[in-house]
Amino acid sequence: MTRYLYLTRHGEASPDGHGLTAAGRRQAALLGERLRDVPFTAVHHSPVGRAAETARLIGEHLPGVPLHACEAAGDYVPYVPTREELSPEHADRLLDFVHQFPDHEQGAALARQALDLFTGPAAEGTAHELVVTHNFLVGWLVRAALDAPEWRWLGVNHCNAALTVIRYAPDRPSSVLLFNDMAHLPAELRWTGFPPELRV
Repeated sequence: MTRYLYLTRHGEASPDGHGLTAAGRRQAALLGERLRDVPFTAVHHSPVGRAAETARLIGEHLPGVPLHACEAAGDYVPYVPTREELSPEHADRLLDFVHQFPDHEQGAALARQALDLFTGPAAEGTAHELVVTHNFLVGWLVRAALDAPEWRWLGVNHCNAALTVIRYAPDRPSSVLLFNDMAHLPAELRWTGFPPELRV
C-alpha cells in the first residue's frame, strides 16, 4: 500500500511557452531513459503543451504505461497567502508575485484535487506514478509532504526535467526521497528554468 510519487517539471520551454526547445526535448528523453526500469502504473501530465510533449517523450521509454492528461497537474497558483501569513520583509514581493497570475479560485480547487489524486498511500500493493507538471505544483506537493505551511510552496523551485520522489506509506509520515535531482542530465542541460542567482 505504498505509493512512490515521481514528480518532474516539463523540459525547457520554447519562447512562446507551448512546446519544448531542442534542449528541453533532450532533457525529457534523458529523464525517460533514467526512469525506464521503474514499474509505473501511470503517467499523469499537465494538458499544457510543454508538459504534454515532455510526457510523450518520457513515455517513449516506458512501453505500455498509459499517459493521462490531467487538469490537476496543470499550471496554476495553488494557494494565495494572506499578508498575515508572511513575514513583513517578504510580504510585498511575494504577494506581488502571486497576484500577477489569474484564476486563484480555480487554482485552489485544482490544488486540493492534486492532493486527493496524487498523495497518500496506495489503495493496494505498491504504486509508482509519475506526474509531469510545472514548478508551482511540485512546490505545492513537496510542501504538503513536509507538513509545511500552505504558503511555503513559494520558494520551492524545480529545474526543468529534474526528478523529485516522495514516498507515502501507511505506517509512517510521507518522506521526500529525492528533490530536484539532475543526475541524469549533463552539465549543459542542468539548472534550466532557474535564474542565475539560484544556480549552485
